[in-house]
Amino acid sequence: MPDTKITALILAAGKGTRMRSPRAKVLQTLLGEPMLHYVYEALAPVVGGDVLTVVGHDADAVRAAFPDMADRFVVQAEQLGTGHALQVAWDALIKTSATHCLVINGDTPLVTVDALNRLAAAHRSGDLAFMTITPRDAGAFGRVVRDPERRVSAIVEAKDYDLNRHGPVTGEVNAGIYLLKLETMGPLLSRLSNENKSGEYYITDLVSLAVAEGLSVEGVQAGDDLSLMGINSPRELITAENALRRRIVERLIDRGVLIHNPDTVVIGPRADVEPGAEIFGNCEILGASRVAAEAHIGAYNHIVDASFAPGCVVREFNHIEGAVVEEGAQVGPYSRLRPGAVVGKNARVGNFVEMKKARLGEGAKASHLTYLGDAEVGAGANIGAGTITCNYDGKNKFTTTIGEGAFIGSNTALVAPVTVGRDALVGAGSTITKDVPDGQAGIARGKQVNIRRRLKK
Repeated sequence: MPDTKITALILAAGKGTRMRSPRAKVLQTLLGEPMLHYVYEALAPVVGGDVLTVVGHDADAVRAAFPDMADRFVVQAEQLGTGHALQVAWDALIKTSATHCLVINGDTPLVTVDALNRLAAAHRSGDLAFMTITPRDAGAFGRVVRDPERRVSAIVEAKDYDLNRHGPVTGEVNAGIYLLKLETMGPLLSRLSNENKSGEYYITDLVSLAVAEGLSVEGVQAGDDLSLMGINSPRELITAENALRRRIVERLIDRGVLIHNPDTVVIGPRADVEPGAEIFGNCEILGASRVAAEAHIGAYNHIVDASFAPGCVVREFNHIEGAVVEEGAQVGPYSRLRPGAVVGKNARVGNFVEMKKARLGEGAKASHLTYLGDAEVGAGANIGAGTITCNYDGKNKFTTTIGEGAFIGSNTALVAPVTVGRDALVGAGSTITKDVPDGQAGIARGKQVNIRRRLKK
């Protein structure tokens, strides 16, 4: 569109009563991300960061979820319909340098960049355009009314549709995505009425008002493209989430990621998985996770905001969040890596080992039944089974430092702050409260005493 500039307006003020949740509908999650996230992502290539968002119900929570966008929020204190939301945002819209506004609902996480570009391209220099779809079940979507020449004459909400007045139902419905010319739509806003069964101001009424004024109105048909449909119920959210999951997994497979049992693999939209990585289902990789080429992620892993270097192996049944697994390292099975955990190059974390804000140095091992919290473990150290770092005294957290090549015997408690030196040894069953110097052995346990056992007669 020559000499045009598009800004976007997202309608995200609704409660979403049918979701049966006190949370704002746009904060309901799909693959670990709020549905509003997906709308922002689709809009970015079309309008850049030039996006306004109308918020209302649970506005503070929406603002907290998207702090980078919050300075572009418009508050709709009373939710009186989509037309009212547009009226509330109008002053902010006309203060922009835009000539056109792309209006979209915040509950459309499946919408694609291609669909939005198709609307913009079809509209050209018109006054009003909107996307239409023809689903199998029109449900509660607004019906598109066309005249005998197939020109759009109105959009009528389902509950207000009258066969005698509006004619036979065609099956074509409004997808709720509009492109409005600000100059010509502005004068029509004050003429919106709430004289309908819902008592709300509908943005769809702009269509019949524009037609009456002789303005250009176009319904851009998208056939049965259900990616444009909004989410109104838990069942619809689950259906959309499954569609998003398949879309992401299939794209990664096409790029060269080896995904076994792909129907059971869940990968979030912000995850970066490089070609050459190997993933086994069932598996979840969410948040800003990164899986490098030649990394191996086994089945039944739950992963959030974690990073995996080339050549690392993550075996089955692990919970990994906010952790880093470096090149050649091995993790699991049945381990838990919490935020701040770093498994160094060629290091090993085995079954029932938990790490939190701890680093396991290159080639170090914690093979089983161990807790490492607020700890720094040097290269080549060996942590015996049953070892714990006692990092919390009830008020403060303290650090345990274990030097390179140190050997920590089984069933040991290291009471921080404490340092076990380079090549030092700690005897099994010890409770270490003082530093163990380099190359020395620390043993802190009572002397064994054997006494005669009394047997029952």
